[in-house]
Amino acid sequence: MTTAAAGDAWGKALRETRRLLARYVPSEAQRVFGLTILIGLLCGFAAVAFHLSIRFAERELIDRAMSAGPGSWIAWTLVTPTLGGLAAGLLLLIVPRAAGSGVPQVKEAYAAGGGRIRLRDSIGKFVIGVVQIGSGASLGREGPTVQICAGVTSLLGRLTSLPKESVRRLLPVGVAAGIAAAFNAPIAAVTFTIEEIVGNLDQTVLSGVVVAAALAAVIERSVLGTQPVFEVSRAYGLEHASSLFFYAGLGLAAAAVSVTFTDSLLALRAWFKRFHGLPRWSHPALGGLVTGGLAVLALFFLKSKGVTGGGYDTLSKALLGQIGLRVLLALGAMKLIATVACYSSGGAGGIFAPALFIGGMLGGAVGFVDLSLMGQGDSELGAFALVGMGAVFAGIIRAPITSVLIIFEMTGGYGLILPLMIANMTAYGLARHWRPVPIYEALLEQDGVMIPRVGSSATGTLDKVPVADAMTRDPVRVLSGATLAEAQAFTATARFSSVPVVDESSRFLGMLSLAELREASDGGQGVRPARELIRSTECVASDDPLLSAVVAMSRAGVRQLGVVAADDSGRLVGILAMSDVFRAQARAAEGPGHA
Repeated sequence: MTTAAAGDAWGKALRETRRLLARYVPSEAQRVFGLTILIGLLCGFAAVAFHLSIRFAERELIDRAMSAGPGSWIAWTLVTPTLGGLAAGLLLLIVPRAAGSGVPQVKEAYAAGGGRIRLRDSIGKFVIGVVQIGSGASLGREGPTVQICAGVTSLLGRLTSLPKESVRRLLPVGVAAGIAAAFNAPIAAVTFTIEEIVGNLDQTVLSGVVVAAALAAVIERSVLGTQPVFEVSRAYGLEHASSLFFYAGLGLAAAAVSVTFTDSLLALRAWFKRFHGLPRWSHPALGGLVTGGLAVLALFFLKSKGVTGGGYDTLSKALLGQIGLRVLLALGAMKLIATVACYSSGGAGGIFAPALFIGGMLGGAVGFVDLSLMGQGDSELGAFALVGMGAVFAGIIRAPITSVLIIFEMTGGYGLILPLMIANMTAYGLARHWRPVPIYEALLEQDGVMIPRVGSSATGTLDKVPVADAMTRDPVRVLSGATLAEAQAFTATARFSSVPVVDESSRFLGMLSLAELREASDGGQGVRPARELIRSTECVASDDPLLSAVVAMSRAGVRQLGVVAADDSGRLVGILAMSDVFRAQARAAEGPGHA
């Protein structure tokens, strides 16, 4: 066979191979659809496992502590959540991104992180959530479920080599699946994902969100049963038109309580960030101690539980009208204080369940006012408690449509739609007027993460330009084994105020400040290894959008970042400064003719 004939045969074989691959290898759209189904199933199982693990931990830890003998229950109730908080604080040294609710982290990843949630953070959230909530922290399981499922989704997207934009669009799919399984509320899961994570009605995301939420709910109901989260013995409805005035008043009170909760949480969280009297890892123990003390007071004086955990059992009693006015008010106040203390001190748990609990106690109390002034029946107390749940949820979480639907699905009742809409929209509107920045955005801003509003021109430009188009390639770098004196000589021609430090394989280790380098070298420390002066290890990948880089700079408090290769090797390929971002944004705004 001649060389030409052999070349023709080889070319024909390649064309046939490509044809077969195009025919049998799934397209990107097919892979995304297959992943959507897999995500719904896996996230359903993950959420159920998290739920059952917390239930087991509560039974073995805080429930045993509160039911201990007469001479020891007080001590055990104080010690158990304190030790749980201490264990959580130590674990957070390993996975610091597992702190908090989980919803802010997912919002950041969707808006500016390319949809990447590290699996180790999700595993850490699972373990720490079980330990802390199971030992009695006044936090909920729903927010952590969001981060856990988002981590599973992000991993699956990366394992199947999907483009970053496709991985990003899959993230809400995992969120919806997690919420659907956590609340047994697939419809509310869809609306929450659209309202809180996506921010607008993205048609490319909506279908996957619906499918995953439905599948996760099927898994949850198959394992835990088909009954709603709360068993309501009768169908509540609007029996007296005069009660509408009190429902509107409930909305007003819910707005005030919501803003009080949000402002208190943010203020105490800021104080804990400044507090250095104790090591940071011990701070969650303080929140646990406060919760344990309040739980003791509630058991001793009110003969009631509810301060610890999500408080769903006590909330169920309020929905049945079985809790008196004094206990309702006291439990609502205690729950607010305990939740603020646990979350602000660095706990790993959510605020969904506490918001519902506080709202249920507030609603039941307003129901007593309606009962005493208008002479309504006791049956109205549960209806007011149910509406209060939705109203405070709307005021704190700022997801007004979800706040209505989630109550319907969690209780299985639809007779209070008019009171729910009146109270929820009143609470939402007033809370938004009094505190324009919602709680999740405020938490991110407190951590130095600024996410531009959806639809702004800045977001559109920064989200479309990759870091590789703006970075400086082949920057001056320092080897990790170099001394400070050698590093000072290497960096004489450096353009930036910081330089990257790399190992022998060119893997990025962190950024070195030239000002600190000169100060240490001139101070007689020239023989020290340069790697000891690394201050920031924050970096971005070359195919990340510039918006991710801006968020990373904001979070780390720096103006220059190392840029690593997109293949996850960690190899340094460039450096990005804030001035590079500004220039890239200006070029994009001027249009292709000015590039």
